[in-house]
Formats: sequence, structure tokens, C-alpha cells
Amino acid sequence: MPGERLTVRSPSEIGRFSGAAPPTRVELTIQKEGEKKEEGGCYRWFRKMCPCCCKRQNSSSYDVTDKVEMHQTPLSVCSVDLLSSKEGQNRKEHHTDQYHGDGLIIRRGQRFNVELELNRAYNADTDKLHLDLKTGPLPMVSKSTHVIIPLVQQPKDGHWEAKIIEQNGNKIKLSVNSPPKAVIGLYGLSVVTNPLKGEGSTTYNSAKNITLLFNPWCEDDPVFLDDEEQRKEYVLNDTGRLYYGTEKQIGARTWNFGQFHEGMLDACLFILEKSDMPPSGRGDPVNVVRVISAMINAQDDFGVLVGNWSGDYTDGVSPSAWSSSVEILRKYHSTNGTPVSYGQCWVFSGITTTVLRCLGIPARSVTNFQSAHDTDVSLTTDVYFDEDLDPIDYLNSDSVWNFHVWNDCWMARPDLPPGHGGWQAVDATPQETSQGTFCCGPASVNAIRCGHVYLKHDAPFVFAEVNSDKIYWQRNRDGTFSQFHMEKKAVGHQISTKAVGSDERADITHLYKHPEGSEEERIAVETASRYGSKPEVYAVPMAEDVSVEVLMEGEGPRMGADAQLNIVVTNMSSEPRQTTLHSQAAVMYYTGVLKGALKKEQIAWLLPYQQYQDQLVDQAALMLTLSGRVTETKQVLANQTTFRLRMPDLNITPLGEAVVGKEMGAKITFTNPLPRTLKNVVFRVEGLGLQKGHEVVVGDVSGLSTVTLTEHFIPSQPGLRKLVASLDCKQLTQVHGVGFILMNYSRARGTSPCPIARTTFQRIQ
Repeated sequence: MPGERLTVRSPSEIGRFSGAAPPTRVELTIQKEGEKKEEGGCYRWFRKMCPCCCKRQNSSSYDVTDKVEMHQTPLSVCSVDLLSSKEGQNRKEHHTDQYHGDGLIIRRGQRFNVELELNRAYNADTDKLHLDLKTGPLPMVSKSTHVIIPLVQQPKDGHWEAKIIEQNGNKIKLSVNSPPKAVIGLYGLSVVTNPLKGEGSTTYNSAKNITLLFNPWCEDDPVFLDDEEQRKEYVLNDTGRLYYGTEKQIGARTWNFGQFHEGMLDACLFILEKSDMPPSGRGDPVNVVRVISAMINAQDDFGVLVGNWSGDYTDGVSPSAWSSSVEILRKYHSTNGTPVSYGQCWVFSGITTTVLRCLGIPARSVTNFQSAHDTDVSLTTDVYFDEDLDPIDYLNSDSVWNFHVWNDCWMARPDLPPGHGGWQAVDATPQETSQGTFCCGPASVNAIRCGHVYLKHDAPFVFAEVNSDKIYWQRNRDGTFSQFHMEKKAVGHQISTKAVGSDERADITHLYKHPEGSEEERIAVETASRYGSKPEVYAVPMAEDVSVEVLMEGEGPRMGADAQLNIVVTNMSSEPRQTTLHSQAAVMYYTGVLKGALKKEQIAWLLPYQQYQDQLVDQAALMLTLSGRVTETKQVLANQTTFRLRMPDLNITPLGEAVVGKEMGAKITFTNPLPRTLKNVVFRVEGLGLQKGHEVVVGDVSGLSTVTLTEHFIPSQPGLRKLVASLDCKQLTQVHGVGFILMNYSRARGTSPCPIARTTFQRIQ
């Protein structure tokens, strides 16, 4: 009845609010449709607190408004579920399901999900929520160790952002993005909530932490490795083979890396904490690897393992008794960083492989037979004799080991010239100091091969290990020394690592040096020696009057055709000069990582399409390396040129009258430049003020054929507009085009432009 009063019992008398407050009398007036309605603040408060007791009805409803925000219960978090089960989506998609335990272990540059339970339903119009991640002892936003993750509608790759992907009552599921160069390590998670208007935030601290690792599956992470079988071997394989002995009697032993074993991830993160590297430096794999190479040995920083070559191991474990990294790392961690006794090179290498793989950096153990130890940065292995050809022991500090084991790790090197990414040598065995610390690397393996020892880190030392000449010196009567013999093939033999996918031995000597005795190998040795302490060992050129450069015609070679470059050798002297140039072309990622050699020959230089058609990656970049020597003067010639193959353009032609509100069209034409079928071709078309972005799935495009798309759309904005299109398929990248359209107003304005576009396409064989 109109004006009828209804008594509602207090919250304390309603089951789910039992005991919450003393009895309260609330009066409501029920009105029929059309009657003026007056509502009190108490009822509005009660309907907010218990909406299920005050449901609206179709005709004679309470119809109490929701718009009174001042009485809404503040949003808070009741619990956080990191969805961290080993069998769950997060761990599976991030390739971390093999790690022991149920913590959330994820890789950077890849989305992950978390679920929040709130005290009430989340309302985007009235509530504000963000995530806080903190790592290190003094988290700072400016150092990327304190991360504030906002909620957004459309997360962008490469940023810390979150999006609600599911909402069910009081629960919301978030999809969280992380940057591909984020700081790795252990993060604490908090969730901060507060109303959009007013003050008073609440913070919920998760009881569980998040571990963020490097991501070899992410193309934008510097440790990206573009081969699934290699990722399985160099990141996910927890056992391996270490090689020892002599080059003619190579022995092998199985080693348990155990990077996923219980406690290993904690131990590896503990090693980073024990180092002097600030947490903000843990986003760069170059820094991390260099620190790891120092921390695995205990020589000067209380690292993991004490080296011992004395033969007396009575107060520790003999190096040859170890067969696993797990026991060593567990012991180091459990004793709060007390170095473990004892190790030699293969043990240092095995532990390094464990730590790097555990952190997400592709790594392998490498054995070099006849491995030189250069003690004076001469880049030669020197042996000294007196006047009677008796060895001078106190001068003979250089040595050649039967074998030595170190590591390769994979990463881009943006700090070096292009072409020096990929495998990097790192050595944790304490031999010589580098910048005052017993560490070595990472040194570009390609730089070592070419003799570019001026590139960091520690390339001279590694070069001498694999490619130094053995120089014999005799003391003269006046106390000086003269060179009387040189061995050019004394060191760097049978460089070995475990093969991908099997227990066979793989010889990777060719990655570290050119074929022994070849002109290219000799040039690399002499190039390196110029930066050593004895540059006079090798003949100094009588003159340097010949230059070499590489020129391209026009815009350079085009995709699908033979790549031809002009190599210009200039003689700047008045005398005739003769030289032989060696060339090598290699495919290169845009990060500067070389994929592999394509062609080697003496000029004239031409790279047929058939030799590169199956080898190109992302940006279709290649590197041409030239080396040679001038016969008359012994001058060394060297040149590296990076070039890319030009992709075809998409041709865009406007069709019809360009008037706002009136349908028009544009023709997009593409011709496949390759004599092979393009698979799964997709066009993406967008024009601001013309039409919304959309995809056009074309499918396969046969070799040398033409595809024409006709876009139909109704423009909505005047002025100079751009219709942008791109083509996406595995075989071709960076294929795009733009069409310029000058839009005019129609005479009869007021027509509402239709946002819907349609596309037709035609194939021409």
C-alpha cells in the first residue's frame, strides 16, 4: 500500500552478518509506479551493503539508485592466487614447469595470469587497482626495481601492464605483461586498491613471491635463441657431457647440471645476491654472465668453489669425484656462502652451465684441447731459452694445458659492432684477473675467430687459448732475446661440446678459428697480435697503400634475385700491387647475431638466390666479410659490410572520389618476388579517418604471382589521410606500403559515415 512502512531487521539479525552490529530499525516506503518516491540515506546504505535483500522488481520495485558512491564499501583484496601450479597455464607456457616447487616462476617478455579475490565486485567506474612488484634491498622506480603495474584496456607489448580478462563475482583474473629486458630475480608482490575519488588506499601483500627469468623464447630478449631443439638442449636439458684427456685420446663423462632440482633456483639467486652487482644491473645478460664467471670461483670474492691443482685434497673433495653441480650449489647455499672445496676447470664449467641455464641463459660446456695460458697479454705462447738452449724456468710462465673446459653462452651483443652476437665465451676457472677480478668474458666467439681482440670482454685471453702461435726465444749475449722458431699449429685443437639432442661429441673448432694454416687464419693471428704486448713478432708491412671497400648500386640487392656487390680495391702507390681477397657472407639477425655462413669464395662476388633462400631471418640482413694480404708489402686487408635484401613494396592506388561520407576504394597490389609459394599470407590494412584496422587472410601466394586487394570504405575525416598496409608471412618481412588520399568535404554535410569496410581480392598468376 502507498505509504506503508516496512521494518527491516538489523544486519546483526541476518545470517551472514550475524553479530556485526546492535539492532537497527530501518524504515522503507514502498511506492507504486508514478508516485513520487523519497528515499533515505540509511536505505541506500543498506542496499549497498546487502543488495540481495533489496532486489528490484519489474513494476512495484524498490528502485533504489546505485549512484551514491560515498557509502560504497572500500575495495580491498582478500587473497591472491598466483596460479603457480607446475601443471598450470603459467608454468607450462613459460617453460618453467620442470622447476621444483609450486612458486610462480616466469620468463620476462611474456604474459602471465594472476587471480584476485576481492571483498566485493570490482567496478571500473569507481575503483582503482594496481600491482606493485619490488626486488632488491632498496627498490626504486627509477632503477626498475620497483615496478608499478596499472590496469589498462589494451596492454602493449614491452611494458609492465595488466588487463582484466575474466570477472566472476568478487574474483578477477588479470593478464600481466612484462618487458623483455626487465630486471630478473625474486619479486615481492603487493596489490594496492583505492577509490577513483577520495583518499584511502589499502595494500595486500602476497605471501608468495614471483621469480622472473631470462626468456630465450622471446624474440626481443637479448638471449633469444631461434631454434627449438637448441633451446631444449641449452636451456632445458639438465644433464650433459664434459670432455677431457688429450686431442688423440678424448674422454667423456656425464655431468648432472640439475638446474631444476630442489633448491637450485634459490641457490642461483643467492649467488647473484652475494655479488656486488646491484639488482638494477640484472636485466643485462652481459652483466649477469660476467658476474657469474667471477662468483663461481672463490679466488677473491668468497664464490662457490675453491680451485686446487696441488693434488692434495685431504680437507675437501677431489675435483674428479664430483659428477653433479647440485651437491656443490646446495652446500654453498646452505652454509650461507662458504666456498666448497675443491674444483678444477670442468667442475667450474659444469656449475656455470647449471647457473646460466637455471636463470634462462642458453649455455653449454666447451673443451679446448691443447689450450694455451697466456700470462703477459702477448697473444703468443712464449718459451725462453738461454744461450746454450736450456729452458729459463723463471721466464716460462706461459703454458699449454692438455685440455681446458669453459663455457659458451648465447646472447645478442648490442655493446659490440654488428655480427658479434651469438655464442660468447665465458670462463669461471680462476686463471688471470680481468679489471682486478678473477673472471673472464663474455667474449664474442666470432670476434675471437676474426682476431678482433680489441672487443670486450677478455677476447685477447680467449684468443690466445685457441689460436696463439708458440714462439721460441733464445737469449743473446747482450741479454736481449731473438726468435728462432715458431709453431703455428700448437694450440686450439678439437674444440668440443655435446651435440644437440644426443650424447655424441660435436667439434666446434670452426666457430673459434679459421682452418689451421689458411690465409684467413694467419690474418686473424696477425690482426690480433697488433693489440698484444709483442706486436713486433710478426712482420710489419712495408707500406699500407692498398684499400678495400664495398659499394652497392642504387638501393642495393633485392629479395628473390642474386645479390651482387661491387668490391673496390684501390692501389694508392705508384707501384703495382697484387692481392688475393677472401670473402664470406653470413645471415645476420637485426640484433647483430650471426646465424651461419652462406658462401665463401675469392672475388668476384655474387651471392645466388638459391644459396640464401632458406637461410634468411627476420630483417633479411647479411654480413660480407673480406680479408686478404698484399703480396709485395704484406699489408693485411679487412672489411666487414652489413647489407639487407630489399623487400617489395605494396602499391596502393585510391579509387573513386575522395569525399568524406561517401564510399570510395583503394587497390593494394603485391607481387611475390620469389619463385616459391608464400605460406599463410595475411594483409593488415588501416587508415586513420578512413577505416579501422583489420586483417585480410589471403592464404598461400604462388611464386612470382600477383595479388590485388580492393578495399571499400567510407572516410570520416577530411584532409590528407594515409592508408597503411603491411604483409605478414614467414618467408618475407618488412613488406609494407602507404597510399596518400586527400579527403574533401561533401557539399551536403551531415551524412554519417559508415565505419564498416569490405575487401575483395584477386589473384593473377
